[in-house]
Amino acid sequence: MEHEFTPVILRILQEDFKKHAEEVYKLSLFIQYLNIKMRSATLGSKARSSFGNIYAAYVLVEDYIKKEYHQRGEYSKYEGARFSDLFQRQRQLPFGAKLQNHHLNHRLNEEFHKYFPTCDFTPIMREVSTKRYWINENLLKIRIGSKTTNIAPTILRIVEAYIGVKKNAFEQFLQDCEGMLGIEQADPEQVREFVVGRLQPNVDARVFEIVSYAILKEFYGTKMVFWGWSLDAIKHEGLVLYKTGRTNANDGGIDFVMRPLGRFFQVTETIDARKYFLDIDKTQRFPLTFVVKSDDSTETIRAKVEAQARRVYSIDRIVERYMACIEEIINIPRLLECFSEILKRKALAPVIKEIVLQSKVEFNYLEE
Repeated sequence: MEHEFTPVILRILQEDFKKHAEEVYKLSLFIQYLNIKMRSATLGSKARSSFGNIYAAYVLVEDYIKKEYHQRGEYSKYEGARFSDLFQRQRQLPFGAKLQNHHLNHRLNEEFHKYFPTCDFTPIMREVSTKRYWINENLLKIRIGSKTTNIAPTILRIVEAYIGVKKNAFEQFLQDCEGMLGIEQADPEQVREFVVGRLQPNVDARVFEIVSYAILKEFYGTKMVFWGWSLDAIKHEGLVLYKTGRTNANDGGIDFVMRPLGRFFQVTETIDARKYFLDIDKTQRFPLTFVVKSDDSTETIRAKVEAQARRVYSIDRIVERYMACIEEIINIPRLLECFSEILKRKALAPVIKEIVLQSKVEFNYLEE
C-alpha cells in the first residue's frame, strides 16, 4: 500500500539504512503494518487517526530501546515491562490521554495477523498473571545478507514523524475553526461550507461527533418545554444538550444527554443492528436517538437495521421490542436541516466556538 505518508517512511529508511532502505521495507512486516495504519496522516481532520495500536507498539519499542536491548541483546532474559508503566506512557503521548488497555492486550495482535495471516510472530507477548509485556524481538531484527539489523530506533522515528504530522494537521484545523469566528459576519457562506465539510461520511468520527454536537446543542437550545409538579406551577425551560464523554469511550452508549427531557443520544458510523441493540442493552433498553454518519434517509437506515435484526434474531417480539427503543434517527441530511435553521437565526458563532472548545477537549489540546 502506498499513500501520501509512505514517502516519509521511505525517507526515514533511506536516512537510517542508505542503499538497503527498500530491502528493509520489503523484509519488515512491522514497518509495512505501520505504513498501513498511517494512511490517514496527511488527510487532515477528514480521516480517522489510528493511535491505539500504533501507540501500543511504540511504548513497547521505546521500553526496549531505553533498556538498550537493541544494542546489548539478552532481551530473552528481560522480566518484561509492567502494564501500568506502558499504559501510563501511552496516555502521555499526544492524542493518547483517553486510550484504553485493549490495544496492548489484543487489538494490535489481532489486526496485525489480519494483515499478515501467515506471519509466525505475534507483535505483543504478555504474561497475564504478572501483567508483564514484551515486544516480539523477531519483528525488530532484519537480516540483510550476513548482517542482522535492529530496526527499533527506526520504528520510533516513523511513529514520531506520524505524530508530528497529525499534530500539525489538528493545529491547522483549530486555526481554521478560529479563523471562521473572525469572518462569520462578513462571509457566512465560507463558514457554512466549512461546517458542512465536516458533516460528510469520510470525516474523522471524532470530528463528526463534535460538529454534530455543536449543531444539535444550538438547534435544541432555542426550543422550550413547559412542565411542573402541578397545573398551577407550570414553568418553561429551554432544552440543553450535554456531551457526556469522549468519542469511543466506554460510557454505556450515551454520547449526549438532553435536559430536562432526559433523551439519550448515541453517535455511530455504522448501520449494524447488533451494534444498535448492544447500545440499547447498555442503557437497559432506554429509548435512544441515533446520530448516524450516513447520507441514507432515516427510513432507509431504520429499514436496514430492522432487516438485519430479523435475519439475526428471527423472533418478531424481540426485534419489535428493540426497534421500539430507537426513538429517532438523525442522519447527515437532518443535521444539515438543523444547521440551516441556525444559519437563518445568524447563530453561527456559538456553533464554531463549541467546535473549537470540544475539539480541544477531545484531542487533549487544553491538557497539553
